[in-house]
Amino acid sequence: MKLFQTLGLALAMLLPASAEEPAPAPKEMKLFLLIGQSNMAGRGKVEPQDKVENPHIFMLNKELKWVPATDPLHFDKPGMAGVGPGSEFAREILKADPNAAIGLIPCAFGGTSLDQWKAGGKLYTAAVERTKEAMKQGKLAGVLWHQGESDSNDPKNVVTYSDRLSVMIGQLRTDLQADKVPVVLGELIHGFKTNDSINVALAAAAKKIPLCALASSDGLGKKELHFDAADARAFGKRYATEYLKLSETQTSPARP
Repeated sequence: MKLFQTLGLALAMLLPASAEEPAPAPKEMKLFLLIGQSNMAGRGKVEPQDKVENPHIFMLNKELKWVPATDPLHFDKPGMAGVGPGSEFAREILKADPNAAIGLIPCAFGGTSLDQWKAGGKLYTAAVERTKEAMKQGKLAGVLWHQGESDSNDPKNVVTYSDRLSVMIGQLRTDLQADKVPVVLGELIHGFKTNDSINVALAAAAKKIPLCALASSDGLGKKELHFDAADARAFGKRYATEYLKLSETQTSPARP
């Protein structure tokens, strides 16, 4: 056994560094925090196109290491995580800014309620800690949120959803010193059980939260619980469209 271990170590030392480790992520990346539940984490079937690396797009993995971004981005439930909107969102942002380096911060967790994302909770704390670690190598440029399925069955949760989400996003911006960072919320799948009630609440939240927009899921999702891979990619493009609109409002000169 010791002989095999010694040989393995010797072979590892002989291999070129490029065979062992990916190229390091660049400094000053545009960072995007991905939070919510399963449809943000992604449940679409991973296909060959989803494994193609882009030299400008990275993700912060479970071990807090920057690696080339490929699906699944998330690691909330191994064996279930798949294609979500994050990768296609990043590709669309890169089209708008081809010279950018993009860093995705996956923090979504399937099956979670909004109360589980309250400030001080494990999910919220982990997201803040991972984002602060990511910010050592870039600047937070946006927050993408998709959640609500777990709250949709309880009328009390639906009624208070927009206020609770507004409070959480406000605290998140404070803790990350990100008052001017755009936030994009995503609608739940239309017509699936009680999702539509949360979509109304999400629209209300988008109006309450400063520098916030709502990405429509109309026509996507096939009235099932999860977006398939194709619809998740299409949804990512819609997130990007809304994000870029918000970004334009920040850079446009103020009217007299």
